[in-house]
Amino acid sequence: MNDHTHTDKTLQGNNKIESAIAALQQEPSQEMLAHTLTVIRRRMNEHGELIIAIDPSSAASGLQVQAIQTDDGRKWWAAFTSFDEELKGSGSVMSTFLTDMKQLFNSAITADNIQGIIINPWNRTIMLDKVLLRIILGEISI
Repeated sequence: MNDHTHTDKTLQGNNKIESAIAALQQEPSQEMLAHTLTVIRRRMNEHGELIIAIDPSSAASGLQVQAIQTDDGRKWWAAFTSFDEELKGSGSVMSTFLTDMKQLFNSAITADNIQGIIINPWNRTIMLDKVLLRIILGEISI
């Protein structure tokens, strides 16, 4: 089995997340947000993975997820549902890894220097702050 088949398998189903985010962008409401979070939780429970970009300057100190800064100065980790989404971005070639959603969400909650995770920062975007991540993980209910 080559790497590409494995990659596609763990990312398969992430299109459901993209569709849910697209619907939320069309109709921003509490109901659509709840639906989108449910879709993300389902993918997480199926051991779905996201693509993360690694900060190349952090190699010596252990790999760190690349953070992006929003206009308000806050920092977020960037994660992507597919390689297509990742390629829409900054144009710079990034070191990327596939990572388990649950593991990533748990890490983000405990990281001090970030607000949360932005999924697909260039296109089908959703900003998951630590409260939303806790909802997805089932630690708090909506």
